[in-house]
Order: sequence, then C-alpha cells, then structure tokens
Amino acid sequence: MSSSEFSTLDAAGVERIRSERRARLDLSSGKLMKSAVGLTDSSYGPEINTRREGKIALSIAAPKGTIEARTDRIRFNTTNARPDFSEVTYFLTASSAEEFFALIRDGVQKYGIDSDSAEGWISSASADPGMQSDFSITSGTSTGLEVNYDLRFDGSKDIQVIIVHISPAE
Repeated sequence: MSSSEFSTLDAAGVERIRSERRARLDLSSGKLMKSAVGLTDSSYGPEINTRREGKIALSIAAPKGTIEARTDRIRFNTTNARPDFSEVTYFLTASSAEEFFALIRDGVQKYGIDSDSAEGWISSASADPGMQSDFSITSGTSTGLEVNYDLRFDGSKDIQVIIVHISPAE
C-alpha cells in the first residue's frame, strides 16, 4: 500500500479530509507516526470536526484488518515530545437506543470488544430507557490495536454518543 493512499494531517491534508469527507490512516505498524502524516515530531494533532458539513468516512489500517466508521469528529492525542500519536479518537452517534445498541454490538463483532461487558450494559439500558450512563466497555484488541468504546448515554436525549479510543495494543 503506497503512502499516497493515506491522509496527511498538515493544513492541506485536513482541508482535503473536510472537503472530501474521507480519511484513511495507516496504523498497520501499530502506531501512527507524525512524520507519516506530514507533521514534525513536535507537532500536535488537529481536531477535525465536520458536524455541520456531514460525516467523514474514516478507515484505519490496523495490524490485523481495518477499523471503519462514519464520524463527524476525529482527534489525535500526543505531546510535543513524542514522534507518534498516543491515541486516535472519534465519535459515533446514534439517534435511537436500538441504533446505539447495534453500534456497540458491531464493535464487539468487529474489534473484539468484551461481549459480556457490552451485553450487561445493553441489558441495563434496555430495562431503564431513560437512564443516564457514562460507561467504558472493556477494550477489544482483535485488530492488533486497542479499541475502546466509551459510552455516553442519556435516554432523555435525541442523540447518543460513543467515544471510540484507538491506541497501540500493549
């Protein structure tokens, strides 16, 4: 796979991601190096927010497979002292409890997120549709990366959020 198939995170690359609503990141080595995305080692990562323009088709090449999502926000966590990003974070949204539960089960199936933890939480939320909960499901590592679903659920709201954290598997 050539490096030109992957997105850059310099100003031009971020603008391309925004306008094309498509991002492809190469974490196939287990890490996302700043130099591979057109940034210096002392750079911080951008936050890409397209909530008003529509969702980005995000594809992350992992050591074992691909992580795919439709999201309107992507963050890149790092410090100015490290040459890579410690974490890529994106947001999944659902407009119903059923859609939210389907997103969680999709993560269990695709990324190895803990099924017992997920189904236990879904059972609780199903029994109390108006509940409010912040809950982090036990991470999955079947892609060779750590994939964590951080659930933000409020049954009284129209939109539910999953904050997805992607980091090197230790």
